[in-house]
Amino acid sequence: MAVLTILDDRLPYQQPPGALTTASVPGPPQLLRVSDTSGLLATLTVGARTVAMRGPTRTFTEGKRPFRDQFTRTTTNGWGSSGGGGSWSNANGTDADYSVSGGAGRINMTAANASRHTSVIDDISDLDARLSWSLDKMPAGNASSLALSFAYTSVNNQYRARLSVLTSGTVQLILERESGGTTTTIGALTTVGTGYVAGDIWHIRVQRQGTTLRCRAWKDGTTEPGTWLHEVTDATLGAGRVGVRGLASSGSTAVPFVFRVHDIQLYSGTWPDPPVITHNTWVRVLPQPFDGVWTPALAARIRAWAVDSSPDALAYAMMYVTGAPTVTNPALGGAQVAGQARYGPLDASGVPIEGSDFHDYMGRDWIFPNGETRTAGVGEAGCMDCSGLVRMVYGYHMGIPMVRTQNIDGTVLPRMTKDIGPNGPGVIVAQAADTAPPLTNLQIGDVPHFDADTGDPVAGQLDHNGIYLGTDSLGQPRFINSRKTPQGPTFADLGGASRLDGAGTYATSLRIIRRF
Repeated sequence: MAVLTILDDRLPYQQPPGALTTASVPGPPQLLRVSDTSGLLATLTVGARTVAMRGPTRTFTEGKRPFRDQFTRTTTNGWGSSGGGGSWSNANGTDADYSVSGGAGRINMTAANASRHTSVIDDISDLDARLSWSLDKMPAGNASSLALSFAYTSVNNQYRARLSVLTSGTVQLILERESGGTTTTIGALTTVGTGYVAGDIWHIRVQRQGTTLRCRAWKDGTTEPGTWLHEVTDATLGAGRVGVRGLASSGSTAVPFVFRVHDIQLYSGTWPDPPVITHNTWVRVLPQPFDGVWTPALAARIRAWAVDSSPDALAYAMMYVTGAPTVTNPALGGAQVAGQARYGPLDASGVPIEGSDFHDYMGRDWIFPNGETRTAGVGEAGCMDCSGLVRMVYGYHMGIPMVRTQNIDGTVLPRMTKDIGPNGPGVIVAQAADTAPPLTNLQIGDVPHFDADTGDPVAGQLDHNGIYLGTDSLGQPRFINSRKTPQGPTFADLGGASRLDGAGTYATSLRIIRRF
């Protein structure tokens, strides 16, 4: 879940600061640095409204988002996206052996003594997960079995809770560890049911807490057991993926047959190395761009911000990540204005659809100051794409005026990334063509823009953006952004590293950094 912790909840001063001193820094961008007796207090940028303020130290971190894949899509040559947990990846057999149709993920078993594996690309350690599945044909010659795998790093390294259906219809559960290709039973094969017939759905649930592994199984339509069939201690394997393994035992004469996975749910999961960002920078927004003139009114505003612990731009951004609580606004008819967000509704193949703006998240039609109107998208409540998140934070919450596609004059916040980057509010602090610009002038709260979509029909067109949060515990510059694979706002690395350094997609496709 999302965490935003103020490490020192004492405000910087019991009283507003006294004498302030200023120092101009030539640009670009041209800065004005404001200091007090404790050091640098605020940084203002000529032409921009955002101000970086010193405040109480905060820590930002993010946890794994629970997900449920009910296979309400149609795919071939793989299972596609899980709709928030990550993308499915196949191993063994051919891609054609994995498909989704009829509300189920399908695994085609075409030969005896053969296994198939598919897993969600995201490493987690502790977890609580459940799998629901059925067979389309009774076993013959030998058993057919399907497993919920976890700590999966390869087909030869994983834990798995495996349900085996015998030719007699007996159902048995075993907990196994495969390490380096060697399989070890750590929870004995135990009968959990009889009378299986083709089409019966069974559930497997596993938990991992540190070195404790648990599993149980039950038939659909019966009550989930209140105790674990197997509970063991094993510290052999580290973090890994959650997945599904199908097996047609040696001697099976039922082939070809199909395993149907109806549902897989991650109730909770823990990343082994979640991103952690700690600093004392708060991002405030002026009513007008700073013109370079230090005035008594501006000094009064800086003094007031020095003792202000109300939400800033970063706090608002954190109100939409995993685990963020729901907030409604009575003035907007009780519309939800904060809380864990999704990227968009799913298309027929299970991929989130781009196009949800801040007001779509609220489920409200909107009239913009320039007279443009927009109806809330059907099915888009609770959703925001990348620029929708930026507009929610800097437009709706922080007050920068917004338009959609008209009257873009450098003072307003447009709808689309391709317009925000070159022509949005504020100033460009770094840019480059066909390569990433240097991060030298990067400041917390800046908005990076990317040419990340290799399939974009317009070459060189900006197609993604976010908000820079600061460097993590490893010194890596991270930005919060709403993306398809994580199904919403994130500054973690599911589906691509949310970093501005290194060799990842976003680091290499960075083109413009804008300061609003």
